[in-house]
Amino acid sequence: STDSDADSDERPIHRVTLSDYRLGKYEVTQEEWKAVMGSNPSEFKGDNLPVERVSWNDCQAFISKLNALTGLCFRLPTEAEWEYAARGGNRSEGYKYSGSNHIGDVAWYDANSGGNTHPVGKKLPNELGLYDMSGNVWEWCSDWYGAYSSSSSSNPTGPDRGSDRVNRGGSWDGTARYCRVSNRDYLTPAITIDDLGFRLAF
Repeated sequence: STDSDADSDERPIHRVTLSDYRLGKYEVTQEEWKAVMGSNPSEFKGDNLPVERVSWNDCQAFISKLNALTGLCFRLPTEAEWEYAARGGNRSEGYKYSGSNHIGDVAWYDANSGGNTHPVGKKLPNELGLYDMSGNVWEWCSDWYGAYSSSSSSNPTGPDRGSDRVNRGGSWDGTARYCRVSNRDYLTPAITIDDLGFRLAF
């Protein structure tokens, strides 16, 4: 990241090549989670609210069931896929947040959320038509957390092992700094918190 707010783990700047993939327009909602899992772990209840209090491991269980039901191959995005999409892909305008340099246009974060999640898709989308990639809830990625390589890579999937999984995007409970498209965070894969959910890749 060339951002003046950048943390040390957002560097070095490196070139990444990705194959075609699809990413969910919205964060997975509680209605979707309930349809697959039959329960709702979320702190803030509402069908159209993003599901939260789901661990990385819970997401894998959901994906496994969803794929068995649909015969499709949904998965969590890699960190590189997540960031490329958040930045607007090949239509990127180079914004600091996903879809804007004005965070309030695109994100629910600590200054405007009122202390809770909001229905998905109520803020403006980014250049690719994706909603809430900044703010609302943090989103799990498939990768173990680790330092970036400085070398060019194709379809990177992160380190081979680790203790924490990557999450991205910031949340209703975080400051604007956390909602930047380059910001990285990480948590143990078993943790569940009320500002962390996910979106599906395919």
